Amino acid sequence: MAIHSTKKRKRGGVPTTDDTLDTSKPTAVFHPGPGRTHTLSVALPGSIIANAQTHDLKSTLAGQIARALAVFCVDEVIIFDDGQSAPPPNSGPHSGNGNPENPYSGYSNPNYFLTHLLSYLECPPHLRIHLFPLHPDLRTAGSLPSLDMPHHLRAHEWCQYREGVTIQDASTASNTSEPHTSKKKKRKPPPTPAPTTLVNAGLGNPVAVDGSIPPYTRVTVKLPTASAPADFQTATLVAEAVAPSEPREQAGYYWGYTVRSASSLSTVFTECAYDGGYDLTFGTSERGVSLSELAPLEAGRSAIQPHKHMLIVFGGVAGLEAAVKTDSELVDMGVLEAEKLFDYWVNLCPGQGSRTIRTEEAVWLGLMGLRGVVVGNGTNS
Repeated sequence: MAIHSTKKRKRGGVPTTDDTLDTSKPTAVFHPGPGRTHTLSVALPGSIIANAQTHDLKSTLAGQIARALAVFCVDEVIIFDDGQSAPPPNSGPHSGNGNPENPYSGYSNPNYFLTHLLSYLECPPHLRIHLFPLHPDLRTAGSLPSLDMPHHLRAHEWCQYREGVTIQDASTASNTSEPHTSKKKKRKPPPTPAPTTLVNAGLGNPVAVDGSIPPYTRVTVKLPTASAPADFQTATLVAEAVAPSEPREQAGYYWGYTVRSASSLSTVFTECAYDGGYDLTFGTSERGVSLSELAPLEAGRSAIQPHKHMLIVFGGVAGLEAAVKTDSELVDMGVLEAEKLFDYWVNLCPGQGSRTIRTEEAVWLGLMGLRGVVVGNGTNS
C-alpha cells in the first residue's frame, strides 16, 4: 500500500508527458513497510525558548526542532521543565506576564509555548482550523516550513488511513424533525438507529464512523480499501475509527509524533506512557563518550542491544546537569550525577569548533548520529 496522487499536476510550467517524469519539484512518495511497534522518543527542555529574544526567533527555533522530529521519524517528544526558564523581569509588550487578556506564552511559559507550536505543526493542515483556535503563540506559525509527513494528505491523495476531526453525530443530524404526537392510539416508536459520527478527513465529503464521538475530537480513521475507489472524492465513505498507533504498527507508516509535557526531568521517565517504560536511554553532554566509541556498526547494524522504546534526552543552555540539580525528586533519591540516569552518556560532536552547541543543533546531530541504532534495531515486537 502506498500513498499516491490520483491526478497529475503541472509545476513551474515544465512540460510533462506520460513518459516523462516531472522533476520540477521533488516529491516524497511514502512506501509503507512491515509494521513497526518499537518507538523513538526525544525529550528536551522548554527553557531553550526563553533563550530566544524575539517571537520570530522563538517560532523559528520550534520549527527547526519540528523538522528534525519529522525527518527522523520521531514518535514522541517530551517537553520538560529544567528549572532554567524563569521569565525576565521586563519581557516587552507581548510577554503576557501578569496580563490575563494577553495569553502569549513565549516569555511567561516557554514550556507551553514550545509544546503548543510542536503540536500545531504536527497536526495535518486541514484539521488546524478546527483544533487550534486563533492564539498569539501561533501568529506566525503559518510561515514555518511544512513538515509534510505521511499523514499530511492532500484531498486528491489516497491512503487507507487518514487523520480527521469529528463534526457531528450523523444519527442526530438526520433526525431533526419534532416527533409527531397524536391523541389516537400511540404507535410503537421505531428502533433507535446505531449512533454514527461524521468525520472531516480532508476528502470531498465527510466519512462516517460507528459510535458517538464528541465534536472537535481528532481521530484516526481506516478506510475500507487499500486502493482508491473511483468516486472517493464525491462519495460519503464508511470508515473505522482506530488507534493512532495502528498505521505505524500494522501498515508501517510513520504517522507523526505525540507531544507530552513533563514537570521535571524525572517525570520524563516516571510518566512514560509505554508499558515497561523506556528500555534504551541516551543522555547527551559534551562530557559524554563519543558515539563512534560507544556503538560501532557491525555489518551495517548497531552493536547496541535491541529495544522496544528508545529515548534520547537533550539539555538546555545549562545542560542536563542543571536539570538534575533542580529536580527535587532526583535530589531526594540521592541522584546528583546526570549520567547515572541513562544507559548511555554520549558526546554528539567531539572536538567541536564552537564553544557551545545549541539544543536545536544537538537534536539534528543526535538523531543523525544514532540513526544506525534506530534503523538497525532487531526488535520489531
